[in-house]
Amino acid sequence: MAPKAKSVGIKPTAKAFKDKSKPTDVRLSNIQAAKAVSDAIRTSLGPRGMDKMIQAGNGEVSITNDGATILKQMNVLHPAAKMLVELSRAQDVAAGDGTTSVVVIAGALLEACEKLLQKGLHPTAISDSFQRCSNKAVEILKQMSTPIELNDRETLIKSASTSLNSKVVSQQSSLLAPIAVDAVLKVTDPSKEGSVDLKNIKVISSLGGTVEDTELVDGLVFTCRSAGSNAPKRIEKAKIGLIQFCISAPKTDMDHNVIVSDYAAMDRVLKEERSYILNIVKQIKKSGCNVLLVQKSILRDAVSDLAQHFLDKIKCLVVKDVEREDIEFVCKTLHCRPIASLDHFTAENLSSAELVEEVASGTNKFVKITGIQNMGRTVSIICRGSNKLVLEEAARSLHDALCVVRCLVKLRAQIVGGGAPEIEMALQLAALAQTVEGVDAYCFRAFADALEVIPSTLAENAGLNPIATVTELRNRHAQGEKTAGINVRKGAITDIYAENVVQPLLVSISSITLATETIRSILKIDDIVNTFS
Repeated sequence: MAPKAKSVGIKPTAKAFKDKSKPTDVRLSNIQAAKAVSDAIRTSLGPRGMDKMIQAGNGEVSITNDGATILKQMNVLHPAAKMLVELSRAQDVAAGDGTTSVVVIAGALLEACEKLLQKGLHPTAISDSFQRCSNKAVEILKQMSTPIELNDRETLIKSASTSLNSKVVSQQSSLLAPIAVDAVLKVTDPSKEGSVDLKNIKVISSLGGTVEDTELVDGLVFTCRSAGSNAPKRIEKAKIGLIQFCISAPKTDMDHNVIVSDYAAMDRVLKEERSYILNIVKQIKKSGCNVLLVQKSILRDAVSDLAQHFLDKIKCLVVKDVEREDIEFVCKTLHCRPIASLDHFTAENLSSAELVEEVASGTNKFVKITGIQNMGRTVSIICRGSNKLVLEEAARSLHDALCVVRCLVKLRAQIVGGGAPEIEMALQLAALAQTVEGVDAYCFRAFADALEVIPSTLAENAGLNPIATVTELRNRHAQGEKTAGINVRKGAITDIYAENVVQPLLVSISSITLATETIRSILKIDDIVNTFS
């Protein structure tokens, strides 16, 4: 009996010993999956990066080189790879630009982690060391940055142009960059330091024309045409009312019916309907309103044909079907409150504007309101494009440019681009690696080497020799030329600050900190547990 008991006691220890390689395998699998995502979008980095054509399940095609857009549309299954998609989205929310760079940096750092793990370093030690590297890198970036003033419009335009130069619509950057800068400065409240709400900038996409026809409207634009065939299409000195009730005959509840048996009753119904609508229209005329904005109604017509006929007669321009989500923006712009009932439809609840007119734009017609009195801090941009693909990409690029200017308002400092900050950080961290001891020395060195992926990829995508270019760049920085970077247009290393290739400091800081946080999360994972849903 005794030997049997002995063999039972040995079994669990053998099993526990066999599982020791599992955390390593899981870690390796996570790193490989995340690196695959990084490699997929690496080619679209920089002004000479390639574009990706994305085909959705329903056959819809879009062309872009924006990292966040590509990853959002990608069908990623591996949980660790999904973390890189989330990382790109986080960068898009925090800075709005640098969504490709952040994933490329994360991929390079993961490769560095893989080599360090093979050397036998503990994941927690690597993770802590990388955090120290990240903090030091942010310090180096801050030393390199130059402060800016918000009233220096030219400097802001340079940063917005740099962001647009890597997009499909790079040819139009000289037009779109000033639009982005003017829009953000218009909605910036001087009393609230460093806060810009991009919801106050409404970007309207209109098919037809070219990207050059994109314009900034200091007022309000409605994408629908005005209702009524005989109504005026242009009104000066307008009195505008925004209503949330319908100008049509009231309906019964869903489960009720009205049965009309004879013509007399039918006549009475029509007469009642007519007098009901006429009463509303009279009240509108009495208040002096000549432009009416009507919120979209689900249950019945916002403006019936009869009501439209009466409104045409009193020379009132009607814009119906204003979307519910647009009401807040309209109220903020017109500096008014929506009128929910006829009793409140009085002259003091109306807002005034110099001009309301219907204008043709490409294939569409818009209603444009300009010269609004006491206008809120909002602005509209009409984005144009010759086809759907160009239009979508122009709107995305414009959003990135707006985000870049917002970053400069939040943190008023800029830094050079062209791979210069990454090489400077790599050099200083490598020098620091010589002074620290133990595990830190290895990790600092690996972190520094990983940062060189940005200049290397920029050179590769521009058709230059990456090794020769990065070596020369490193040499120039070692000699103290902190603003030397890769000039992809000339295919050489030049003073990138003189070329006006600048970006907000916030973009670089958030890409380093967010990439490091994600890498630390991936390193700490040693098992993937599937649950039953």
